[in-house]
Amino acid sequence: MEKNPVDKHQIVTSNSWASLRRHTDARIGLGRSGISQPTAPQLAFQQAHARARDAVHIPLDVRRLQSDLAEAGLQSLLLHSQAEDRATYLQRPDKGRRLDADSAALLKQLSEQQPASDATIVIADGLSSTAVQRHAARVAAEVDQRLAAEGLTRSPVCIVQQGRVAVGDEVGELLDSRVVILLVGERPGLSSPDSLGIYYTYNPRVGLTDAARNCISNIRPAGISPQDAAERLLWLVRESLRRKLSGVELKDESGDAEALEGEGQRNFLLE
Repeated sequence: MEKNPVDKHQIVTSNSWASLRRHTDARIGLGRSGISQPTAPQLAFQQAHARARDAVHIPLDVRRLQSDLAEAGLQSLLLHSQAEDRATYLQRPDKGRRLDADSAALLKQLSEQQPASDATIVIADGLSSTAVQRHAARVAAEVDQRLAAEGLTRSPVCIVQQGRVAVGDEVGELLDSRVVILLVGERPGLSSPDSLGIYYTYNPRVGLTDAARNCISNIRPAGISPQDAAERLLWLVRESLRRKLSGVELKDESGDAEALEGEGQRNFLLE
């Protein structure tokens, strides 16, 4: 006798938390097949892991980035950290925090040829070239427009290959900028391989710690938009220049609590 075909809808046992997935990218309520995870979520996890690894290891296309910046009306300089390649960058974080000799010499020469600027935008590939490639040029353009509207002078955008957050301090110090704004690819997560971060520092100089910086994180289509990030940054710039400080002593009060939580949104725990 021919066996009845298996109903595919009975293969996976659903999870009562599945309805909460519309509120988060977290892998919850996936159900099960026997004692195992269903095939579709398992394949999606492997794909997300591959994208995160690619974000770390795929080289940044700096020529394309420079072209995108030029289209936005921004001049750029190409610099390099002391980490000569990606393997060194990942194994020696200290080398990613300092410029190599040629880059430092180039900035010293530039500072002698032009007056000091109020602000310098630095772009570092960080731990996600994907984020920088997709979002950095647009974010830099949004930031530059607002700085110009404030009457602040700007240096050319400095692109640092194999760069970490602290490398912005050296760039700002060499150019004698009052503030430095560093855009960097953030450590990729399994749901966010393209997250860009902004680190802001007043009076940048080598040797500062993270306590001297302000951070705006999760800039991507599913997170903070370039416009919103630029507006939050502008508030920090204004307050920083007024108070002559940045970091832990400068709290982001650019929006009220209701706006940060999402105006008009219900708490999903009450649904």
